[in-house]
Amino acid sequence: MSDWDFLHDMHNDGYSAEQIADAAACGYNPWEWGVIHEDELPALCQQEDDPELAMIFESLIENAMSYHALTGRYLQIWGELGELYAEIKYGIKRHKPHTRGSDGKLGNDFVEIKTISPEKDGGKVQVKRAGNFNKLLIVKISDKFEFEGRFIERKRLSKGEGTYARVSWSALSPTKEDPQT
Repeated sequence: MSDWDFLHDMHNDGYSAEQIADAAACGYNPWEWGVIHEDELPALCQQEDDPELAMIFESLIENAMSYHALTGRYLQIWGELGELYAEIKYGIKRHKPHTRGSDGKLGNDFVEIKTISPEKDGGKVQVKRAGNFNKLLIVKISDKFEFEGRFIERKRLSKGEGTYARVSWSALSPTKEDPQT
C-alpha cells in the first residue's frame, strides 16, 4: 500500500476534486491534522438546541460592530465570542465557567478554544501543554467581524518542554469552505 492511497480513499469517501488536490499538494491526509469537515457539523446559527443563544451571539456581534464604528475601539470580548461561535457553529458543549483543562466537549473529545482577534498581530495562539484536551479549535475573527474556525489534534502540536505550545493560523489547513458570519 503506497503513501498516496489515501487520495483514492478520499475519492471513494466523497471528497471533492478540490479537496483531493489540496491533500495531494500538501502530501498528507486531512484527518491527520484533525480536520473536521463542514458537512459533519451543524450550520451556523441554526443549532436546534438553542436558537436563543444564536440570537444573542448575533446581537453581541452587532453591538460590538456598532461600538467599534462609533468609538474606533473594540470591545474586549473576543474569547467569549470565539467560544460562542464554537458552540453554535460546531455543536461544542461548553463546560461550566472556570473549568480547568478545556473549554468544552465535541462528541467524546475535550476541546480547547483559542481566539485570534483583529487586534492580534501575527495570527498565533499559545495553549498550555498541561491542559486536558484532545483537539484545539482556533477561531479567527476579522476586522469585519467575520469568523472562521480551524481544528488541530493535540498530537499535532509542537513538542517541547515549555509551558505553552504555539500554533500559527497560517500553518493550519482550513476546516473546509467555512462560511463567514
